[in-house]
Amino acid sequence: MEYIGQIIEQPIRELGSRYVMVNDGGIGTLQERSLHAAIKELYEGSGSQFEVNVDGYIIDVVKDDLLIEIQTSSFSAIKDKLFKLMKDHRVRLVHPIAAERWILRQSPDGKNDVSRRRSPKRKDFANIFEELVSIPTFLIHSNFSLEIILTKEEEIRRKDGKGSWRRRGWSSIDRRLIEIVDRRVYHEPKDFLHLIPDSLERPFTTSQLAEITGIPRRIAQKMTYCLRKMDVLRTAGKKGNAILYVT
Repeated sequence: MEYIGQIIEQPIRELGSRYVMVNDGGIGTLQERSLHAAIKELYEGSGSQFEVNVDGYIIDVVKDDLLIEIQTSSFSAIKDKLFKLMKDHRVRLVHPIAAERWILRQSPDGKNDVSRRRSPKRKDFANIFEELVSIPTFLIHSNFSLEIILTKEEEIRRKDGKGSWRRRGWSSIDRRLIEIVDRRVYHEPKDFLHLIPDSLERPFTTSQLAEITGIPRRIAQKMTYCLRKMDVLRTAGKKGNAILYVT
């Protein structure tokens, strides 16, 4: 069953098991991290194939005629692959967003846990625009769809001296899926309109959008940029120096 911009009913359960390579059509990791492997597990079932070569590209999951690519990081790293594949195939990009994240610090050898704390950062569906700015027009294509999975996850860090100066030498080693909070599939640009409240007076500025939704202004700016590229928003003049938008 297909869902258009709606919540996919999915029992909340703990996930995050690790995988090994198998030769009977099962799931293989190809050196993937735990979060990627755990999300792939969601697509197990009749008709699912894993690590399939399609047009010279290795696809995470092929289910019937749908190619499913799981991307836990930057969309810019995968946009050329997606662009070429969606010309001739139905493609779904799956991206997890951490609604809640726990930071687990371990000893350099990974044998001992040093500390565990919950990150103060919270994210939701609107954070997809941090990555969608790399491919803002892809959703206009009839062969492309996007699935966002809100998660609770655990980030593993070790002090190996290779981490950034902001982290004082702590490196991010792995990300583990703890729980699925919510899921939505977007088939066309107008499916994103659920992120713009009906109570928001039209026309509106990015500052007004940020204020009423509670998202950072930088996210509101990326949202309006993407939705303009998708022809979901259009400009309606200015209020001072701020551009006004209408749906």
